[in-house]
Amino acid sequence: MEVGGLKSSCEGGRSLAHCRLVDVASASNFHSFKLRHFHLDLHLNFAVKRITGWQVLELTPVQPGVQSLILDTHPSLLVHSVDCKVPGASGAPDVVLSLTYRIEPFTDYGSSLNISLPAAVIRPHRAFRVTIRYTTTDGPAIWWLDAELTCGQTRPLVFTQGHSVCNRSFFPCFDTPAVKSTYSATVRVPEGVTVLMSASRSAYSKQDRVFQFSMEYPVPAYLVALVAGDLQHADIGPRSRVWAEPCILTCAVSKLGGNVERWLNVAEGLFGPYVWGRYDIVFLPPSFPIVAMENPCLTFIISSILESQEFLLIDVIHEIAHGWFGNAVTNATWEEMWLSEGLATYAQRRITTEAYGDAFTCLETVFRLDALHRQMRLLGDNNPVSKLQAKFEPGVNPSSLMNLFTYEKGFCFVSYLSQLCGDIERFDSFLRAYIEKFRFSSVIAQDLLDFFLGFFPELKESCVAQREGLEFERWLNGCGPPLCEPDLSAGKALTGPVQHLCDLWGMDAPEPQVISTFDLSSWSTFQTVLFLDRLLDRSPLPQGIKNPFLPLYEDLCGGVMKCFAVEVFYQTQARLHPNLRRTLQQILFQSSAFNTSTAPSLLTSPPSAPSSPTDPTANGTIALRDVNVSA
Repeated sequence: MEVGGLKSSCEGGRSLAHCRLVDVASASNFHSFKLRHFHLDLHLNFAVKRITGWQVLELTPVQPGVQSLILDTHPSLLVHSVDCKVPGASGAPDVVLSLTYRIEPFTDYGSSLNISLPAAVIRPHRAFRVTIRYTTTDGPAIWWLDAELTCGQTRPLVFTQGHSVCNRSFFPCFDTPAVKSTYSATVRVPEGVTVLMSASRSAYSKQDRVFQFSMEYPVPAYLVALVAGDLQHADIGPRSRVWAEPCILTCAVSKLGGNVERWLNVAEGLFGPYVWGRYDIVFLPPSFPIVAMENPCLTFIISSILESQEFLLIDVIHEIAHGWFGNAVTNATWEEMWLSEGLATYAQRRITTEAYGDAFTCLETVFRLDALHRQMRLLGDNNPVSKLQAKFEPGVNPSSLMNLFTYEKGFCFVSYLSQLCGDIERFDSFLRAYIEKFRFSSVIAQDLLDFFLGFFPELKESCVAQREGLEFERWLNGCGPPLCEPDLSAGKALTGPVQHLCDLWGMDAPEPQVISTFDLSSWSTFQTVLFLDRLLDRSPLPQGIKNPFLPLYEDLCGGVMKCFAVEVFYQTQARLHPNLRRTLQQILFQSSAFNTSTAPSLLTSPPSAPSSPTDPTANGTIALRDVNVSA
């Protein structure tokens, strides 16, 4: 069956489109080589906020006539030298050759490193090693935090965030989810600093202050992650521990308790063995740019989530689900991120249903689908970013496609597939088989759907007999909201009171006596937030509810409170991460006199600002609070 316009096949049964996959977000020639392994040897210098060291890539040419190796890199990464080691012939010693290279512009989020390879290096299917010595500082992947930006405010901390295409500023790489390899790392740090990485094995030499890491399972470049700082740990299960700054460790442990092992066991019962060995969690300061990140063996999660038990539960379970969907089996292109996020969201809700029941899962789903429809109203039904197969032009940062559609529309599509097979447990069996089939590989939508129809041949036969096609094409390439949503009536016991109170509150003459009978102290966080969201969706709101303090900087700048926003910024900017400081400067001081491309230094007086309030949507962008997504 033709799915998404792709129906040809090539060697090994993979689709022709997969064999000729083009990743417009990567400048690399990843099709020309097999990346067998890479090693990082790094020294972290907190005083000057710099990482120096080298990288060794073990490669095998897979195409004839290749004369260069092209890797993704970034202007913040300075290459010092490149050489390669070629095995000597007939037992002779290895030969080390110095290689010429050039850096070329690619997009505003990266460059290309073009390395010339002499003929002596390129022998089909014969491995060779390339060593790149480099220094990197404050690129988009690397977040240096001064002590005052950490939770404990005593020692500095650094962490990396590779998703989607940021790790090219951490190390030169094939920065595409289509390429997976094992890796290892040696990291040297000052005394008192603990280093963690998304690796399956680690060791530490206290005498040399050297940490050693090894990831024995193949991962894409964006899942290589590092954090270093004043970190301590506590075991919370037979294969899990929590890492955090000392001041929040006890709180983190108490909030998670023994739940992580329980969630892992439920997930394994649904989707098969957890293959990564360890499942550890590190809590990062509030400047962590997203809620959580599914780095294999080591989930990164923002420490402020400890304020909400329910959001903590949902986000950790979501990252656990990525151990199967996204990490073990990965979307081969960023244009199909739903293959990771949509499947992980579905798996997360299967886990919460088994662990906490239908009502809890339906409440959380209603809350998220409300947010999806709110975003749909902002963007319009015909906006192409609402497609599951979202095509983007060269130069567009894939991170711009991270929106609720990849999560919630993707979830609804996976739920539709589950409904097609008619039995949720049969669909669980399909997902287990899918993971077993494609584990440690990268896939496109056709791989999933072909395997689905092979697993349920009666669906394909039924379509042929009835001359009615399945809705795959409309789901994948159609704009707008999901074609259908799962039945969430099992959550009425929790969502019903929320809607009832919303209806009472929205009446022309609300009755305080009736409203006062609702005991909001017994409500869950999701009920409370769903109630507030639905109140804000009503237009107009009673004047006593709506005020300019609810939104933050963007809406303050759009009203009479801009001077207040500027004053708050001046008082707090020293405690803001430079990336956040730059963003707020752009919001507050949009004018030609202010060059936001430079490093964001502390401001002692306001730049020339426009006299009239700025409209945050005038340039076609959407406020962050309107497109916020879960982990």
